[in-house]
Amino acid sequence: MASKIVVIDDEVQIRRMLRIALASEGYEVTEAEDGSRGIAAVVRQQPDLVILDLGLPDRDGHSVLDELRSWSTVPVIVLSVRNQDKEKVAALDAGAQDYVTKPFSVQELLARVRANLRDHLKPDTTPVLDDGALCVDLRKRQVWLNQQPVDLTPKEYAVLSKLAHAPNCVITQTQLLNEIWGPAHQEDTHYLRIVISHLRQKLGDDPGNPLYVRTESGVGYRFCMDV
Repeated sequence: MASKIVVIDDEVQIRRMLRIALASEGYEVTEAEDGSRGIAAVVRQQPDLVILDLGLPDRDGHSVLDELRSWSTVPVIVLSVRNQDKEKVAALDAGAQDYVTKPFSVQELLARVRANLRDHLKPDTTPVLDDGALCVDLRKRQVWLNQQPVDLTPKEYAVLSKLAHAPNCVITQTQLLNEIWGPAHQEDTHYLRIVISHLRQKLGDDPGNPLYVRTESGVGYRFCMDV
């Protein structure tokens, strides 16, 4: 499958040039002209890489990067006219993988894209989680309980998948809502509570003392299984 890239830049000419160059390399490109649309595109597309301008019309690119890093580990290449060392250091310290200044060489940028995708697109090392009773196959998108298939709704599977990709780690409510429902619903915790309740029922979890999907201090949820 083609790697997906979201380009967040307010300059039409830059976006057009990047779309042509990236598409010629076989990448699937989504454009966004400001920070808010960029965040929405990342949530919607779940890309493999983001190219981010810092000088956006609605908000500074640093705040976009901060928001992305609050719920996503997608690689980010900053592309900006700002060439001061302090800007580069701030972006890299905030979680950007790379920093390219405008004007730039398209061939150099493509090389950096390839390098970042090569470093971050690693095979899933835990495609199947199985404790003898519950089996979650992340590759086949199937769930089995006591050797019987578990019928999950798309939202229920999406929540379970996000949790199971980081077993025994806390995933915040905000991250789950952002990635599955979108940024506009990050306060709608009742949506998440309902899905978690149904998910626990289907996994045979005791709601008072769940074995698999545990609530962590009102901050988020943890999928507990030895892997």
